[in-house]
Amino acid sequence: MLCLALFGACSALPTLVPDMARHDGPSSVQLEGADGPLSPARSKAILERIEAEGGAKDFFDLHLRVEEAVAGSPLVTGNHVELLQNGPKTYESMMEAIASARDHINVETYIFDDEEVGQRFAEVLIARQRAGVQVNLIRDSVGTIKTPDEFFTRLSDEGIKIVEFNPINPLTAKAGWEVNQRDHRKIMIIDGRVAFLGGINIASVYAGGSFSADFKVREGAVLPWRDTDLRVEGPVVAELQKLFIEAWTEQNGPPLAARHYFPPLQAKGKELVRAIGSSPEDPYSLIYVTLISALRSAQSEIWLTNGYFAPDPQLLDALKSAVARGVDVRLLLPGHTDSWLVFYAGRAYYGELLKAGVKLYQRRDALLHVKSAVIDGVWSTVGSTNLDWRSFLHNHEVNAVVLGNDFGERMRAAFLADLAQSRQVTLEQWRRRGIDERAKEVLGRLWEYWL
Repeated sequence: MLCLALFGACSALPTLVPDMARHDGPSSVQLEGADGPLSPARSKAILERIEAEGGAKDFFDLHLRVEEAVAGSPLVTGNHVELLQNGPKTYESMMEAIASARDHINVETYIFDDEEVGQRFAEVLIARQRAGVQVNLIRDSVGTIKTPDEFFTRLSDEGIKIVEFNPINPLTAKAGWEVNQRDHRKIMIIDGRVAFLGGINIASVYAGGSFSADFKVREGAVLPWRDTDLRVEGPVVAELQKLFIEAWTEQNGPPLAARHYFPPLQAKGKELVRAIGSSPEDPYSLIYVTLISALRSAQSEIWLTNGYFAPDPQLLDALKSAVARGVDVRLLLPGHTDSWLVFYAGRAYYGELLKAGVKLYQRRDALLHVKSAVIDGVWSTVGSTNLDWRSFLHNHEVNAVVLGNDFGERMRAAFLADLAQSRQVTLEQWRRRGIDERAKEVLGRLWEYWL
């Protein structure tokens, strides 16, 4: 217990949010399109159209100023974004895109297992490699620790280029030995034109759905995993491609085969999207800074869904302060877990949040793995980032922020669908929990920095 206390004493997250200069208004925001930066007049016209369509001008203006002030990547117009819920639908869309590949496929993933789903992906990737499509794979060393080396040897023997991110074995590390820094991103890019990102790994736990009308879990059955991904087409795909190539280069991967990694991209839709990558090498997590800024700017609603919740003081304060100014703050969190330490680390804060007026819900009959948020119906994000110390300090992560009312409504609908299959946690119920639960919360909280 003394050792745990000493580790717990290290749990001091520095203030990550710098002083953020505010722009005078949305007219100062310069958008990017398929051919690069747009003129101020063109940027203003697009923003005014989106504001008029959304019917939430004040909220949109405010979030737009925050996005422009704190993020380091461009806000790109002309994108089509599809919301993919659960593994089966996501895998179907990925397989379709892989089958259409003609030039290259870039995959960055935390988990790539050797069970049914992983084997299916291996087969289709090998088939495209044999057809002359170059496949490049970044797989995290810890995330794929259970996958036999022979699985990846088979892929590399077929010509697929593979980088093992921060190998556990220091003798095989090519970019320094940083075993605590993990690649938690999930990105797939097809021909530089179509991209997928979110929380879904290549793993058989996602093989089942959890939204069908007759969905029921049999007694003793393994719970299906509930997760969310995005399928993106349009100019912002180039930003995700840059993140992949940067990670490959930083890990001293083998030279990438000459391919058209940055083809000319046409506008595919109307969505404003910012792709944000973060890594431990950054002065602070841009994803964290952007999220805290959006929470502090919220005026109506904050609806967060997250599979691993172990908040730092700044995040807690942002949520409680939002309730104090009249914002409807709802957290949709797991009712079941595959990581009990982080599960109970988060539950240690339930009482504090409930007293402040935050509404808490737990997803039933599924293992919640989603990492998403929708704020004021106009600011949405989906990605790989959990609301915990590890994601903000130790992991390489990626999120997409989508600004606009149309996509915001789709996110609200997804949140409400999950809410319908969840139970609310009340303060009265919470105060009645047992001593064993409280003991686990204390233990989880001591370890939260390292989880």
